[in-house]
Amino acid sequence: MAVAPYATPVEKAWYYTFRVICGLIFFFLIMPILVIIPLGFNPVPFFTYPMEGFSWRWYGEIFGDSPISILWQRSMVNSVVVAICATLLATILGTLAALGLTRADFPGKPAVMAILISPIMVPIVVIAVGMFYFYAQVGLVSTLSGIILAHTTLGVPFVVITVSATLQGFDHNLVRAGAILGANPVRVFRKVTLPIITPGVVSGSLFAFAASWDEIVVVLFLASTEQHTVPRRMWSGIRELLSPTIIAAATMLIIISILLMFTMEWLRRRSERMRGLTPS
Repeated sequence: MAVAPYATPVEKAWYYTFRVICGLIFFFLIMPILVIIPLGFNPVPFFTYPMEGFSWRWYGEIFGDSPISILWQRSMVNSVVVAICATLLATILGTLAALGLTRADFPGKPAVMAILISPIMVPIVVIAVGMFYFYAQVGLVSTLSGIILAHTTLGVPFVVITVSATLQGFDHNLVRAGAILGANPVRVFRKVTLPIITPGVVSGSLFAFAASWDEIVVVLFLASTEQHTVPRRMWSGIRELLSPTIIAAATMLIIISILLMFTMEWLRRRSERMRGLTPS
């Protein structure tokens, strides 16, 4: 948005000054990433500038057939399996919860909402300790299913919040119209409600996926060596053997995060167009 033609000189000066300040803050936040990523292509195992050349050596350490490569590949498989399963469960449970909380009014509704979103408000260490003691009682410690359930718990709040926000502008007369025309509740949800709230559902699922993909504290408490995820493998590498392979893995995580960010922005704009908040 350009500065208004009737703006005073002070307003114009603040307009450009504010944007310069934002640019400097963005540069301050992004510069460490821009500095560290090229080191993943350094042919020598030293974190030094200038680089002595360009090499895919450290990416080969991840996708090769050495014992270390096998550990990284197992961690990647674990991360993908846990993230996908946790995202599916969190999306289903979070969407159902958001629909129920939006449509119904009952005593204690704010308390139920607070409980559902509490995993993003309570310190993650507290959650991890509580999960460890509870899962130890039911035999879910050091199991992949236990990590999936734990990540589902962390992902549900994101789905609840995004779907609830989408449902705020939802016209419930459409549901009533579908029922009047003879459609059962399942068909009304599939044909009317779901297409409208899909951007919110997908956005919530992407947030849940990102939360699971990047989570490490809960995995530190619940996972054995067989259930190490990529962040957990990076943590072990930093503590035991600092190598540019960690930078290569971090670079792939950054790329995935950027793709998720652009996808969520595209979904947000699509949702606004569907609800008539912005011109198509």
